[in-house]
Amino acid sequence: MSIDLGGEIPVVEGSGRLAPAREEGVLAPSPAAGDGGAPRARRRSVSPSFVAGLVMVGLVALVGVVAVFWTPYDVGVGAAGTGGRLEGPSAQFWAGTDRLGRDLLSQLMGGATVAMTVAIASVVIAGLLGITIGVVAAATTRWADVALLNVVDLMIAFPTLLLAMLIVTVRGASLTSAVVAIGISGAAVIARVTRVNAARVLREDYVTAATASGTGWWGTILRHVLPNVAPTLLVQLMLLAGGAILAEASLSYLGLGSPTALSWGRLLSAAQKSVAVQPLGAILPGLLIAWTVLGLNLLGDGIRERTDPSLRGDR
Repeated sequence: MSIDLGGEIPVVEGSGRLAPAREEGVLAPSPAAGDGGAPRARRRSVSPSFVAGLVMVGLVALVGVVAVFWTPYDVGVGAAGTGGRLEGPSAQFWAGTDRLGRDLLSQLMGGATVAMTVAIASVVIAGLLGITIGVVAAATTRWADVALLNVVDLMIAFPTLLLAMLIVTVRGASLTSAVVAIGISGAAVIARVTRVNAARVLREDYVTAATASGTGWWGTILRHVLPNVAPTLLVQLMLLAGGAILAEASLSYLGLGSPTALSWGRLLSAAQKSVAVQPLGAILPGLLIAWTVLGLNLLGDGIRERTDPSLRGDR
């Protein structure tokens, strides 16, 4: 999994924090003559990427929440088919049925729940582990920093899907195993990004002044480091969420996911044998995977546009 480390670190303005650097030659607008000295309000354009990503991910999340409480038909483990096998779209079954006669739309709704669960749980695991390792590496002694970074680089070099397959094989095929595997793999990337940005913040003069004034280690991390690296980390976590959904779908497609969860990857794999008869069984899960991953990537790009001083377009 490759992560773009480019761009300046966005830092938060406020008391005791470093203000973001201004672009050369760009000055804040001065009050217009004759307006009584009142500053002219600047209007910031809304990022199209952020809006598009928010709408796309929001729709999937909404469907996933609804599916927890209601689906048109019961499609759980052992549920009997309520229609004919491999039927096309109809007034009763809007997306048709699978080879067991079960409603395809209900299964796709359940897949949204699984996708959102995997994304959120994987991001939480990766965030907790990665941020902790990255901050410790940036603030500790040099030998500990080098040792931690060597471990992190080794994990980054190891393919995510291969590591997930290894963990799933050891722990057994389940949704929990997939989430743990994806979270651990993603933690290495978050740790590397956190370490690079935290080390840069810790070298700033205002952090040195805060330390000299008696601020403890935890106070420096909580009040100065984390707020300043949070925007960059938020972008990486959005990208990680999309990668987690794709990785879980890949595991389920290969038969290494949960045998009971309504994963889009498992639906796509099951529909392969009957794609000529019921093509929607394969097309819809694939489109939903692409839709959700694209939405999360657009959301991450939109957050980056709003938090990176070099990309913000103030009008």
